[in-house]
Amino acid sequence: MRADIRTVTQPDLEEVLVLNESEVPHVGRIDIDRLRWFEEHACYFKVAKDGDRLAGFLIGLRPGTNYASPNYRWFCERYADFGYVDRVAIAAHARRRGLASILYDDFAATLPKSAKLITCEVNIRPSNAQSMRFHTQLGFSRVGTLSSDDDRKQVALLAKHL
Repeated sequence: MRADIRTVTQPDLEEVLVLNESEVPHVGRIDIDRLRWFEEHACYFKVAKDGDRLAGFLIGLRPGTNYASPNYRWFCERYADFGYVDRVAIAAHARRRGLASILYDDFAATLPKSAKLITCEVNIRPSNAQSMRFHTQLGFSRVGTLSSDDDRKQVALLAKHL
């Protein structure tokens, strides 16, 4: 897929919010204030545009960010240096065209050589089998599991060696 990948800007945030909400429960709900926080604090927050339409986005963090996510904290407690994918979403019109892989590769290219891993989580309850297949094909493997919401939600914690 041919897409313009660039750093997010304030005018992009409303579109990112709409795309994110369209992908719940595969990604967590978020509000505009949290997106603004990511814009300011994330080491990587890029959008992919297909012409004037949002095709996707990826938000990545590094260790040491003041972020309360239990999934992110799990990785911080176990690994000294990594790139963490907090969320990635691809619009329906842009799926199955390699865009998610392009965004992951672009994120990996921004990491310092000291970061030997990319980490993320994928829902296993409720199941996101398509995302699990995608991450397995990219070379991710499960390194842990976390449950929340009285065990109604469970994620597989994944890592890929760079």
